[in-house]
Amino acid sequence: MRHGRPLFQAKPHIGAAAASELGDILLVASITKTLSQSGTRNLPHPPPPLSDLLLLQILRTQSLHPSKKLDFFKWSSLTHSIKHSPATFSHILRTACRAGFLSEIPGLLNIMKQHAVMVDSGTFKSLLDAFIRAGKFDMAIEILDIMQELGAELSTDMYNSVLVALVRKGQLGMALSILVKLLEGGSSQVPNCIACNELLVGLRKGDMRVEFKQVFDKLRGNEWFEMDTWGYNICIHAFGCWGDLGTSLSLFKEMKDLNSDSVFPDLSTYNSLIHVLCLVGKVDDAVTVWEELKCSGHEPDAITYRILIQGCCKCYRIEEATKIFSEMQNNGYNPDTVVYNSLMDGLFKARKVNEGCQMFERMVQYGVRASTWTYNILIDGLFRNARAEAAYTIFCDLKKKGQFVDGVTYSIVALQLCREGLLEEALELVEEMEMRGFTVDLVTISTLMIGLYKHSRWDWTDKLMKRIRDGNLLPSVLRWKVDMEATMKAPQSKKKDLTPLFPSKGDFSDVLSLISSAASKMDGVIESDDAGVKDDNNSSTDIDQWSSSPHMDHLANQLKSTDHASQLFSLSRGQRVQAKGESTFDIDMVNTFLSLFLAKGKLSIACKLFEIFSDAGANPVSYTYNSILSSFVKKGYFNEAWGVLSEMGEKVCPTDIATYNMIIQGLGKMGRADLASSVLDKLMKQGGYLDVVMYNTLINALGKANRIDEVNKLFKQMKSSGINPDVVTFNTLIEVHSKAGRLKDAYKFLKMMLDSGCTPNHVTDTTLDFLGKEIEKSRYQKASFVRNKDDS
Repeated sequence: MRHGRPLFQAKPHIGAAAASELGDILLVASITKTLSQSGTRNLPHPPPPLSDLLLLQILRTQSLHPSKKLDFFKWSSLTHSIKHSPATFSHILRTACRAGFLSEIPGLLNIMKQHAVMVDSGTFKSLLDAFIRAGKFDMAIEILDIMQELGAELSTDMYNSVLVALVRKGQLGMALSILVKLLEGGSSQVPNCIACNELLVGLRKGDMRVEFKQVFDKLRGNEWFEMDTWGYNICIHAFGCWGDLGTSLSLFKEMKDLNSDSVFPDLSTYNSLIHVLCLVGKVDDAVTVWEELKCSGHEPDAITYRILIQGCCKCYRIEEATKIFSEMQNNGYNPDTVVYNSLMDGLFKARKVNEGCQMFERMVQYGVRASTWTYNILIDGLFRNARAEAAYTIFCDLKKKGQFVDGVTYSIVALQLCREGLLEEALELVEEMEMRGFTVDLVTISTLMIGLYKHSRWDWTDKLMKRIRDGNLLPSVLRWKVDMEATMKAPQSKKKDLTPLFPSKGDFSDVLSLISSAASKMDGVIESDDAGVKDDNNSSTDIDQWSSSPHMDHLANQLKSTDHASQLFSLSRGQRVQAKGESTFDIDMVNTFLSLFLAKGKLSIACKLFEIFSDAGANPVSYTYNSILSSFVKKGYFNEAWGVLSEMGEKVCPTDIATYNMIIQGLGKMGRADLASSVLDKLMKQGGYLDVVMYNTLINALGKANRIDEVNKLFKQMKSSGINPDVVTFNTLIEVHSKAGRLKDAYKFLKMMLDSGCTPNHVTDTTLDFLGKEIEKSRYQKASFVRNKDDS
């Protein structure tokens, strides 16, 4: 020892710790080797004591297959009651998810429940994501229940991912049940706007109106949820598409009143509102909002122009649609196929055949890809405008090329063949249609049956069965026909026979009161113009003079309520066949057989059919009522026609342009042309429009009432709106002017008819015979007057 210190210092004792660490390494290596070679059967019994750290080291060994890890975990838990930690459970669950062993997860969760162990929320989220990706949604819901049983803290982010995934996988029912459960539980952990908006979009696309309203009301009643701009836009669009204009406008008003930096009307909001206004027939308001939009800091985009062009074309405002189309191109937006299709369809319906064909040529010239629907519009438009030869030529060319032809194309041509009485050719076409792999749908079969019935060829049913071999649709139709005939032959009770089918309370001349009362019952509808004038002084103070959308503010401030609205007038005309699958089969067939009976004048049988199926619970649609109404008006049964209109109002069935055509025709037959003009004014105020048939009906009604000046004014309006007169228009004009003694005007319309290229028909010949006789009579009277004057 020097300086008081020992010569050699003792080293610390580390042998025991090193030996323990070495033993653990050897133990892990031994177990891992045994597992990889022979599984759990050669592991020692009883197993050596294993800590959580050693268990995790074995489970984290990369060279060990996941199936071996799962076997080892269950062996240690079930056979030897080794209690695992949350970290161990989390690791094995994640391993099973990554390896795709989802069938093992329920067993692992049961072990976890037995040991009363709780893993972190991130592990649960991994489990949820794995099951959702695999499409096993029931198990994903079960995992949520297990988490709640264990008392796990469910994060909002977890519910967000689950809801979005369920909606995108089409599992709306499960997503809806989760959201409702969360909202009813009163939890502050409400899913975010993105998840809720995804669910609302899914419900709207699925036309689940009741469920959409349920989610909407629950979200609005939850104090923890705040709707964003996207959510407002979704709801405005959805409620508007379902005819609830009141709720759409109230939501817009609410967005503006919030005055928030995060929630404000954007371009999508205005596009949705313009679309809604066009849907409910308020195209004037839609155009005004569009003009405001251009001055509000938002620039219209291609979607805005497309919506407006479609709306204008549907209500026969062709000139306005053409102007908007030109502006769209001038502003640098290239019209797409949908825009060209809408314009072509509108032009053909407005009897502008040349312009419609030129639009098609322009479309091809500018390189816009034509679709099958484009050619369907072209062929159908040519057929409806007496250009059958050109339509047949296009159809045959398309067949040879093997493109742009589908089942709808064949159905259009088959309908034209049936119109021309070429039933054999129509049957051959249907056979060819089936050979090419196209489905013979209910529209085509109904068309053929009506053609056979009109030409009294029910004996050709066997031919129809031979031509249409695939599918069970035709046998179902024929079976339906047999059952229907048997039902109609069954005896009815005397009391039922004596009860009027359409009890009338009032008279057909009270149609204005009916329309007014129907308008007053609509919830959420904009008040009438008269009411707006009366309240103008009161409402002017409520409108922000600096607002970027004063007209929209004015519309929103005129709301009566925000309840669901019943649409009084529908822009879309009722169809005989709804073509919505089995859910509408009965009413589709009722409409078809009504057409058959009414075409033959068998009104009593048609009414009996209507009564039977109304009692059976088949809800009539607009086409059903219009068919009955048309026959009553044509036969002069105006009280019964009034009863039909009353029932349409009671059943909340929207009227369309065909309904108003029948009303005008009936009033004309009753000699009430004054009422016809008033009905027209009401129709225009409610967002209605006039098509070619309506103009012809009104011209005829006013002409028979000798209101020739109004006839000429109406004809000018027809021309200025962009609708070309057809042969019926000119025949009516020549006839009413001839009978009114205005022969020069009658001759002027004849010359106008020939100059416009409108082909005369047999009615024209009869009208011209009458005109010739009137001209000769006028000349004779003039000659007699001159001769008498000379004699004097």
